[in-house]
Amino acid sequence: MSAKPVGLQRDFKVIGVVGTAHGGSHFFHLVLPPLFPWLRDAFGVSYTELALVMTVFFAVSGLSQAAVGFLVDRVGAARVLAAGLACLTLGALLVAAAPAYWALLPAAVLLGLGNSVFHPADYAILNHHVTPSRMARAFSVHTIGGTLGWALAPLLMASSAALVSWRFALVLAALIGLGLTLMVLFSRNDLETPGQARATDAAERRQARGALVGLFLSAPILLCFAFFTLQAAGFLAVQSFMPLALHELFGTPMVIATGTITAFMLGSAMGTLGGGMMADASGRFQAIIAAGLAMSAGCLLVVGYVPLPPAALFGVLAIAGALQGMTTPARDMLVRSATPPGSSGKVFGFVYSGLDLGATVMPLLVGWLLDSGHAQAFFPLVAGVTLLTILTATSIPRRTVQQPAAAE
Repeated sequence: MSAKPVGLQRDFKVIGVVGTAHGGSHFFHLVLPPLFPWLRDAFGVSYTELALVMTVFFAVSGLSQAAVGFLVDRVGAARVLAAGLACLTLGALLVAAAPAYWALLPAAVLLGLGNSVFHPADYAILNHHVTPSRMARAFSVHTIGGTLGWALAPLLMASSAALVSWRFALVLAALIGLGLTLMVLFSRNDLETPGQARATDAAERRQARGALVGLFLSAPILLCFAFFTLQAAGFLAVQSFMPLALHELFGTPMVIATGTITAFMLGSAMGTLGGGMMADASGRFQAIIAAGLAMSAGCLLVVGYVPLPPAALFGVLAIAGALQGMTTPARDMLVRSATPPGSSGKVFGFVYSGLDLGATVMPLLVGWLLDSGHAQAFFPLVAGVTLLTILTATSIPRRTVQQPAAAE
């Protein structure tokens, strides 16, 4: 009688701590974009130059993430997760103290290094500790944590900058990062994953390297990588630049325009919760992804071509967010089904680096569109990229789509 409650209590603790830490990762994705109007005035730069800072952030994160995946599997996930949160904290402090635009770039490098740890560390912890029959719901809570971080950042950063200063807003972000670092350190005994000993025999090392290259070059893993790249290109463009696009296109006040991101993110959180239950119950991961992304793209086109009053604007974007959020647990289950035992850090680190690749490419393109007066082009661009992700998800070989394992 006591085994199940103990297992459930363990699952709740692990999922709660990891989901909250993941919220910190996504919070720091959107620490800088809401401050762009203040940073542009303070340093006399363009949106394109500020977008370069975000490109550096995501480029460093993407290039580091696969290597961090190996580190997670080698030394354990909890200590790597705490180190990443500490890097985010220090990066925010560096931006707060920046004397000129050039100082934002090394800070972006440190922020990118901090961001690189979350997906390999988080998924290694969840796969190691959580009961398999609850895995899709664990993934959904993990995603919801990140989504709430995205929802909080724009309002907190913009309001803090408006009421006090942009430097104060960044110090506040650093305090949040510090609190999350301490939370993970205090929970380390419940989160840590076993490290893997390094092979000492040369033949064994060659065999392991060959198996790893074959895994990364397999069709399911490469398609998952492409899917993540395209999804991030559209999804993070919405989060970072949609308020500016609405402001430039329709003259939407920045307070209302920034609020649309909160509506989108809260909708995404609700959709993710439902999507986790759908994925655990049905196992139809590709169908869930295709339906959600197609309808979300339609909502974004409506927003870009139909002037809407604030209430309707918030409503349509909340629906768009819910539809996209519905797909994320199914997405993560697709990756899990293709991951060999003991390789969670490596595979999730490699595949999720596609998110950073997509986020690296889009900011410069969108910044150029806004600087050139083509704000409306933002919406069909994002909708088109969103639709392309469906092709990659539905092309993943069906043999990799499996039902979650039975309860322990």
